[in-house]
Amino acid sequence: MVVGAQVFPTVIEHQAALKAINKASAGNTVAEVRTIFDKAAQIDDISAITGKDLEITKNGDKVVVAFEYNKELHLVGPAYLLLKYSGRSNSK
Repeated sequence: MVVGAQVFPTVIEHQAALKAINKASAGNTVAEVRTIFDKAAQIDDISAITGKDLEITKNGDKVVVAFEYNKELHLVGPAYLLLKYSGRSNSK
């Protein structure tokens, strides 16, 4: 139960990051994509990653934004839980 209470906020943050990269993929330049993401991150309280952490590529004429990050949660004593999150924008 306690572990779930620690993990839940990280899942919510991951969902917010996915929403933000989908919004950011509307940008036309790398700088614009990062700015859009950073503004969304500020609104949705995303602290795990920033615009500079994004991997921004093109697939044809579509901008694709991806990210990866780890969250480490202390459990007890020397034990930690490592959560690995990743995401990729929808290429519509």
